[in-house]
Amino acid sequence: MKKPLTLRQRENRAGLAYLSPTLVVVLVVVVLPILWTVMLAFQRIRLINLRRAGVFGDYSLANIEVVLTSPGFWSSLWTTVIYTVGSTLGSIAVGLIAALALRDSRKRGRTLVRASVLLPYVAPVVAVTFVWTVLLSPQFGLLNDWGMRFLGWDRPIAFLSQREYALNVLGWHVDIPLALLTVIAFESWRYFPFAFLFLLARLQAVPQELEEAARVDGAAPTQVFRHILLPQLSAVIALLCVLRFIMTFNKFDDVYLLTGGGAGTEVVSVRVFEFLTARFDIGAAAAQALVLAAGLIVLLAIYLRFLAPRVEGEE
Repeated sequence: MKKPLTLRQRENRAGLAYLSPTLVVVLVVVVLPILWTVMLAFQRIRLINLRRAGVFGDYSLANIEVVLTSPGFWSSLWTTVIYTVGSTLGSIAVGLIAALALRDSRKRGRTLVRASVLLPYVAPVVAVTFVWTVLLSPQFGLLNDWGMRFLGWDRPIAFLSQREYALNVLGWHVDIPLALLTVIAFESWRYFPFAFLFLLARLQAVPQELEEAARVDGAAPTQVFRHILLPQLSAVIALLCVLRFIMTFNKFDDVYLLTGGGAGTEVVSVRVFEFLTARFDIGAAAAQALVLAAGLIVLLAIYLRFLAPRVEGEE
């Protein structure tokens, strides 16, 4: 006669039954694609012999060597770092300004204004990149038209196709990466609502008594922000830096739709796409994606080692 199950065994079986659909989805959607990418990264696979790719193929480090020694890889990696850091800091800074401006819940129309702030984040990326492309066009763009009318520009500026722009600052001629800065500005504008939501929620949780007491003691608004609000926001800002860095480091669609990776805006994700579509080198593309993932893992490990304990201690 079969021994009846105990209460703990029945609970364990019920828990496994509830978790099994999620485990299957994670296995199919996350684990298997990662294993497939790792397998392709260490095999010389091109589109023409993709059907012969298998678990028992010829593994080597040839793809990694091709990626690390290919012309333009290190420059694109440096461009990716600049693009990621600039976009991350820009989006958080704009989100912080918007959160400070709209934190007062007593102002009329605040709900409508807060909802409109989210528009860049929720709008389709194809639509917003098209709008920016039209606005910045040197032929019929509104920004160039206003610049020539009111700002004294002698000629239109190709914001998205000009690699460098000579700027005269106090008699010094400085060449700025125009297209890259334009893409960073777009990224900061598009994703500042993400930071705005986090920062606004944390600001509304700050006790009003702290700010009122500081004002009574004669503290200036900048002192209130520096000594009261900023320490309260430090944990959220650290978390936002990590999240936005990871999201932006892998970003492809924004850069590709705006510039196609030209004019000094070729990030690593665009190179992965070019290896797939132009060279049909699937193994090298997978290896390049693996190098990108390895960099993110290192940065995440640094965050978990040095910043995460401090953030947990402040919450």
